[in-house]
Amino acid sequence: MVFSRCAQWLHLLVFSTVLWGCGGGSSSTNNTANSSIADASSSSISYSSSSVLSVVSSSLSSQPVSTQSISSLSSVQSTSSAMLSSTSSSHISSRAESSSSVSEKEFEPVSLQSQINRVQPMTGIVFWSDNTSALSALGQDVQLEFSYMLYRDVVTRIGTYSWAAVDQKLAQAAARGHQMIFRFRDTYPGITQSSIPDGLPYHISKVEGQNTFIPDWSSTGLREFILDFFTRFAARYDNDPRLAFVQVGFGSYAEYHLYDGQPELGKNFPDKSFQANFLNHMAEVFSQTPWSISIDATSSDYSPFQATPALKNLRFGLFDDSFMHKEHSENDSEYNRASWLFFGANRYHTNPAGGEFSYYSTYDQRNVLSTNGPYGKTFEDFAHQYNVTYMIGNDQYAYQSKARIRQAAMATGYAFRLTLLESNGNRVRLRIRNEGIAPLYYDAYPSVNNQRATQSLKGLLPSNSLDMEIHPGTHNPLDIQIKIDSDRLVTGQVIQFNANL
Repeated sequence: MVFSRCAQWLHLLVFSTVLWGCGGGSSSTNNTANSSIADASSSSISYSSSSVLSVVSSSLSSQPVSTQSISSLSSVQSTSSAMLSSTSSSHISSRAESSSSVSEKEFEPVSLQSQINRVQPMTGIVFWSDNTSALSALGQDVQLEFSYMLYRDVVTRIGTYSWAAVDQKLAQAAARGHQMIFRFRDTYPGITQSSIPDGLPYHISKVEGQNTFIPDWSSTGLREFILDFFTRFAARYDNDPRLAFVQVGFGSYAEYHLYDGQPELGKNFPDKSFQANFLNHMAEVFSQTPWSISIDATSSDYSPFQATPALKNLRFGLFDDSFMHKEHSENDSEYNRASWLFFGANRYHTNPAGGEFSYYSTYDQRNVLSTNGPYGKTFEDFAHQYNVTYMIGNDQYAYQSKARIRQAAMATGYAFRLTLLESNGNRVRLRIRNEGIAPLYYDAYPSVNNQRATQSLKGLLPSNSLDMEIHPGTHNPLDIQIKIDSDRLVTGQVIQFNANL
């Protein structure tokens, strides 16, 4: 149906989207007037062309993503639940206007143009928190920061906890509009200083040819401390929006290996019984924050997974610390590829896939984000293959342009598209599709005029859509605001969406 007064009702964009008043809907859309939102998703109802998704995700494009802001972009007032809003400028049909009651009006399409033009929260190329020059230069093109942490940073003496070092890193990242990924480690090749509280036993042994500090895992006190540490950490930070993800593990870099001979389980590496206890404990104490382990935990020498396959049923993510090395994923038997597959190709459905670009050679680091990739396969191809949410690339600002880093970052994680928007002046129906390569792992809610949907976008898989109906009450369809809210964001973060309705 075409509206003669459309041009008079055109409104400017409230945030970074524009809703055009021309509607563009055909009269066939009226056939949906009395359909439930469930019916809309399953029936063969024909919506107008303006309500049909026919756009390829910009986040998956191999072309650089434009940073040009939409002309009517307004300034953002940052809040802890950062949001994207759109002002509609559509008409309710004359038939609907003739109705004596708002509740009797038929649903009519609302036209909308919106674009994701920045890296989305909790995704992208990750930089170390102490790389302040790169973080400052890249700004919003980075959404995640990484830091190793020592247990001793928090506890120098058993029973005495001070979280100041953790809080400081979280505060610094949040001040930059970012969130943190922490990895607590006990061993780093070549470092002999203690990583654990005073009084706990340890060894100084050769690791990768260097004298290295290694905790003595025969100690009951050490094992009890590790469990208590993560109990307290989760109690303090599991609901903290400044924390995105946690990585855990044992051995060198907490990556499930101690190269130079075989591990001595129960001595220089925790035995498999304690590891199983630890993994179950992590699943119990973290109810919100996703935690991940290295793909090297496939090892039958180091870890309990092959002996106890049921442990793979726990909800944890994976990180790959040699992502995109020369032989990576040449076939399903290649080490990295086989390790990913060991834990299940669909693990990304519930927990993030991440890692770090390969340091096997300087060539790897220089070329992981090059146009054709280091060995003929691009980062975008690898990211899609493993449904990557984030990838540590601390050196990339030395090798790549800001635009290329942004483009690569936007090829990770989730990307939402609004494919249907209808209003009857009292209720609003919408459909949201995830056209990214991974889900969002935290709750986020579409809202209309600050009225949130009851359904969350958390876990919406790639290529899947979610239908919902929001009841904001009596409203002017010319003046509705569409946003995506999440309580897991820090000031300055925005969850955007695409739309071409």
